[in-house]
Amino acid sequence: MKRKNATLLTEFVLTGLTYKPEWKIPLFLVFLVIYLITIMGNLGLILLIWNDPHLHIPMYLFLGSLAFVDAWISSTVTPKMLVNFLAKSKIISLSECMIQFFSFAFGGTTECFLLAAMAYDRYVAICKPLLYPVIMTNRLSTRLIVSSFVCGILHALFHDLFLFRLTFCNSNTIHHFYCDIIPLFKMSCTDPSMNFLMVFISSGSIQVFSILTVLVSYTFVLFTVLKTKSVKNIRKAFSTCGAHLFSVSLYYGPLLFMYVCPASSEADDQDMMDSLFYTVIIPLLNPIIYSLRNKQVIDSLSKVLKKHV
Repeated sequence: MKRKNATLLTEFVLTGLTYKPEWKIPLFLVFLVIYLITIMGNLGLILLIWNDPHLHIPMYLFLGSLAFVDAWISSTVTPKMLVNFLAKSKIISLSECMIQFFSFAFGGTTECFLLAAMAYDRYVAICKPLLYPVIMTNRLSTRLIVSSFVCGILHALFHDLFLFRLTFCNSNTIHHFYCDIIPLFKMSCTDPSMNFLMVFISSGSIQVFSILTVLVSYTFVLFTVLKTKSVKNIRKAFSTCGAHLFSVSLYYGPLLFMYVCPASSEADDQDMMDSLFYTVIIPLLNPIIYSLRNKQVIDSLSKVLKKHV
């Protein structure tokens, strides 16, 4: 009977970022502007790569896929957050919650694998330039991209299915601005220890694999670049790889704290700040980071602008 009653709780309330009414309109406007810039920036980058045949190479296929995932993550979280700033009712059903988490987990996992694939691409391009056209073909890059998306779907589905073993009772308040998995664990009246373990093992393994791939790839890149005596080649390599390393460091920091070392129940505000960073800020910054430091993207954009001016 106790378990039967616990399963009756099928609606939750998202508390959002602030309890203060005077902050809601300013925050709504700020995040609306951020969201619009994010979508225009990422979709604009995708269209730029799609329309320019010179950018139909592995490096830009990865970049276009990353832009798609960033737009996906932002669209998974931000619209609901914007609605909750203005709505009187902040209720979200259990099914909507599951779908939102699945969508976010899919995007987050896919991005991890894409960042690893991009690091490998740079390793081959710089350390084995003569073999690059043979090794990193469009066919291989497409397989890596598809594999990243498939792994993202499977990982998200795995955690979503494990959520069905939990029941929720006592409180229906989620101290977050979207349905993340850790706040749901904290609300469960079923022991979530198994779920915590699965998150630690699966998310930890994915992050360790992708971080090691990035670190090993760029370690080889660093040694290769330092062996050359050409200042021009060194600057070009550091310019290309620097943007990727900066993006990777921004992305993995909050994720490690959130899912590999989950915070205590007293640290909900810190959890939200970490989540805000990789669901809203990173998707905004990535197209800027990669575009401004990439001569081919800038040249392609200049051509498009000249045609329409």
